[in-house]
Amino acid sequence: MSPADTGASTTVGASLPASPDSPTDSRMAPGGPGYRRMSLALFLAGVATFALLYSTQALLPLISGEFGVAAGEASWTVAAATGGLALFVLPMSALSERYGRRTVMTASLAVAVAVGVLVPFAPSIGALVVLRAVQGAALAGLPASATAYLAEEVRPRALVTAIGLFVAGNSVGGMSGRVITGWVAQEWGWRVAVGVIGALAVACAVAFRLLLPAPRHFTPGSLRPRVLLGTVRDHLANPLLRRLYAIGALFMTVFGGVYTVIGYRLTEQPFGLPQGVVGSIFLVYLVGTVSASTAGRLVGRLGRRGALYLAGGTTAAGLLLSLGDRLALVLLGLVLITAGFFAGHAVASSAVSRTATTGRAQASALYQSAYYVGSSAGSTVGALAFHSGGWAGTVGVGLLAVLGVVGITLYGTRAARVAARREPVPAH
Repeated sequence: MSPADTGASTTVGASLPASPDSPTDSRMAPGGPGYRRMSLALFLAGVATFALLYSTQALLPLISGEFGVAAGEASWTVAAATGGLALFVLPMSALSERYGRRTVMTASLAVAVAVGVLVPFAPSIGALVVLRAVQGAALAGLPASATAYLAEEVRPRALVTAIGLFVAGNSVGGMSGRVITGWVAQEWGWRVAVGVIGALAVACAVAFRLLLPAPRHFTPGSLRPRVLLGTVRDHLANPLLRRLYAIGALFMTVFGGVYTVIGYRLTEQPFGLPQGVVGSIFLVYLVGTVSASTAGRLVGRLGRRGALYLAGGTTAAGLLLSLGDRLALVLLGLVLITAGFFAGHAVASSAVSRTATTGRAQASALYQSAYYVGSSAGSTVGALAFHSGGWAGTVGVGLLAVLGVVGITLYGTRAARVAARREPVPAH
């Protein structure tokens, strides 16, 4: 069966050698032509994606106050955006197989920033939730297409690092969006704050389109639903991919819950911080930028499963520290949660790209779908747990998710050992 029949893109002609990373490999590598432009373009795309996707998260107490709703209801402005992305990421990945990664990413950013112009004028909480859902659906074309683009255009040995830089852009976008909105909202309200984020996203979208090199190793695939469903079925039948999807969802459950609720906790007693200071708390995202961009070296030293154990343990330690009533302990806890999450996400998402040899956009889309389902679940369940049990309730939800990550990784370790013992010993 040809790659076109499977809905997968492949390389063109003889542009890729049989041996990956050979001197004649025409794909991009660090220091090579186009690599810096590609890295900066996708970094900026990551900034725009997370800045838009989570633009209301640091503003939830203000949104609750204006519309007279509780934390659980206000959290839907976050959950609707991530839910829309999760729902549409697979169809968008199919479009990227047919029309190209760069085309779909550009269209996604264009629609998302256009919707962003309307968000500040939402007349009610219901209208705001609907606009955020549309914005999330528009952004769905970017994450899966980006990782598929990298898998096709970057040499394998540089793939984890390249995806780590894209994830680092996510962390910078998430950080800058929350910090900017916090201080702007303190002076001019949440509506002006989300408008400023929309303007930032426009600038990132324009720079992305100007910088990203044209793909050289993409061949259009099929849009036939039967072919798409067959590709999806093949990916879901792969035990390793299933585990990676679950790990991504569970890590994001922790992260979504913590950062949806943290604003409420820090504006309440015993902290009582003003909105601008609460927004500045998200500067800890810089830690995620570092941990994501160094994920490749972490895998090189510890292996994929070792890196996931370390990421899970770091996240759990941060959750436990954040239970303290001293601001320093809460901040240290957020640092560890952020570092563990971004490292785990970079490791899992890059493993998906390397595991899938065909239909990479669909494989990445399934990961992104699971990832953002986890975000929606974390935002909603974390807020409900906070409403019923305070911060300890949100932490409890996070610890259960981390336990799931460790359990899945342990199962994968055991399965790998069993498979290794079953391999025949070569004759001498």
